[in-house]
Amino acid sequence: MSTPIREGIHQAGIDDASAAVAAYLRQHETKGLLRFITCGSVDDGKSTLIGRLLHDTKGLFVDQLAALESDSRRHGTQGEEIDYALLLDGLAAEREQGITIDVAYRFFSTDKRKFIVADCPGHEQYTRNMATGASTADVAVVLVDARKGLLTQTRRHSYIVSLLGIRQVVLAVNKMDLVGFDAAVFEAIAAEYRALAVQLGIANVTAIPLSALNGDNLLQPSQAMPWYHGPSLLEWLETVDVARGDSDVGFRLPVQWVNRPDRTDEGRNFRGFAGTIAAGEVHPGDEVVVLPSGRRSKVARIVTDRGDLAVASTAQAITLTLADELDISRGDVIASAARPPQVADQFAAHLLWMGEHALLPGRPYWLKIGARNVGASVTEIKHKVDVNTQEHLAAKHLELNEVGYCNLYLDQPVAFEAYADNRELGGFILIDRQDNATVAAGTLDFALRRAGNIHWQHVDVDKASRARSKAQAPRCVWFTGLSGAGKSAIANLVEKRLHALGHHTYILDGDNVRHGLNKDLGFTDEDRVENIRRVAEVAKLMTDAGLIVLVSFISPFRAERRLARELFDAGEFIEVHVDTPLAVAEQRDVKGLYAKARAGQIPNFTGIDSPYEVPEAAELVLDTVAESAAALAQRVVARVLGG
Repeated sequence: MSTPIREGIHQAGIDDASAAVAAYLRQHETKGLLRFITCGSVDDGKSTLIGRLLHDTKGLFVDQLAALESDSRRHGTQGEEIDYALLLDGLAAEREQGITIDVAYRFFSTDKRKFIVADCPGHEQYTRNMATGASTADVAVVLVDARKGLLTQTRRHSYIVSLLGIRQVVLAVNKMDLVGFDAAVFEAIAAEYRALAVQLGIANVTAIPLSALNGDNLLQPSQAMPWYHGPSLLEWLETVDVARGDSDVGFRLPVQWVNRPDRTDEGRNFRGFAGTIAAGEVHPGDEVVVLPSGRRSKVARIVTDRGDLAVASTAQAITLTLADELDISRGDVIASAARPPQVADQFAAHLLWMGEHALLPGRPYWLKIGARNVGASVTEIKHKVDVNTQEHLAAKHLELNEVGYCNLYLDQPVAFEAYADNRELGGFILIDRQDNATVAAGTLDFALRRAGNIHWQHVDVDKASRARSKAQAPRCVWFTGLSGAGKSAIANLVEKRLHALGHHTYILDGDNVRHGLNKDLGFTDEDRVENIRRVAEVAKLMTDAGLIVLVSFISPFRAERRLARELFDAGEFIEVHVDTPLAVAEQRDVKGLYAKARAGQIPNFTGIDSPYEVPEAAELVLDTVAESAAALAQRVVARVLGG
């Protein structure tokens, strides 16, 4: 039997053990839950602090304690004493190297609260791991080594704490025993951090001097620091108010699941919308609006596993049924009709880049906000932020662990609120379309354009009508390959044959377009992405005009070719890989570009110091070594007219 239950039996005078267990579990269910993180620089003592908290609050099982004692003898840094940090360092590499790599989550409980704590790594290369832990936290415990004061990573983590909307921060000035418990050292660090907090917009900072290793000011006030009259760390964690004050915010329910049970007659007629309330409260009879569609209805029932409710509020998991049959899907938001959130498709947003490859404006990603997934791209990086000084710096891309302020475009409107007002409706992640890796975490600031303000203008003559007048099916034939592969030559032959057959065509050639439409673009990866984005949009307009448009661009990146493809209707886009080996392309290079590139005179040249990503599923692959340009052009014509 666990210690808390034995104490409950003794204190309540209950003889019946089963009754004591039931009483203890009821008490445990009603206690509030606090999520917090520990963060800061390397070796500030984060893992030791949490390990000591778990040990001293009796949050360890007997076998865990035995394993800790054994691991301390093998891997510990405290001689014969227990090394509490090993409780958190669960990975073998962490124990061997004595560092924290991944976020470690632990649960413990006291009489007043339940806690989930995330121990975040201190190394700069694991900043994205720290952001993951901070994304769900109510409180941040920022540790500082009393001997070192505020370091670069202290400032970096504090910036991310601010960015992710954590409103309560403890500055834990650790290792006070190593500076002789000097009050002046503590006060100087606390003053410096409060100045940083003001700069970052962190309103609530509580500074606590402590020694995690010895337990000073951890659970109880320390006799070694009689000059400190504030709370111990645990006392503060047990009593801090983390309510977000959203009682005046309208009701918001992001739909996570459409509930359609079918086992009974009643179930077959039941259609509910399940999710966790992000803000506000709801009652049966309330008028609600479904976003982004804008359809309205009234709440019929609030269904839970414990029966129907008369009212439900923030953080409760519920299922709503509505008075009307509406088309509602996962990712929609059911909200108060009187005070709904906004709907938009363009935003200003802060972005923490976590991808191994740089963020390039214009490149397509998936954006996940709540349970909704939409296509997205960063249209502009306004600036990146030096997280050490908060200085705004010009940037054309973002590298790993960099933070930027960006303009964001979505291909569908979403219901949202500023992250500062609602973390659930204002926080998002970006996902790479090729490998489904999470490459960024972001927070929405405000809408750049209201999605309902701009609509497609109706025209009476549509694409089908224009195509009929030309007696042809519109096509976009996209030639891609290395410089010198033969793209322009083959495209020119294709157009001549189609024109001779009476078809209406146009060639968009890479060199020609750079004389006008894209004359402002260079050859960096960022400019190459924008180059293709513009050309794809022009090609789409040309197919809308009923034309067969031939696009001849190196277009080296798969992501941008995929973006181009997605602009067109099924069957309209034909990708043609003009497959020429690099050595052959160099031999054909009458302009001498490859020689200049190899001499370092032309930077970012595809195939030399900038990559070419071979198409994975092109409709046509043309081997320019095995066949003549004329024969290859005839294959393209046959595909265009026959496909």
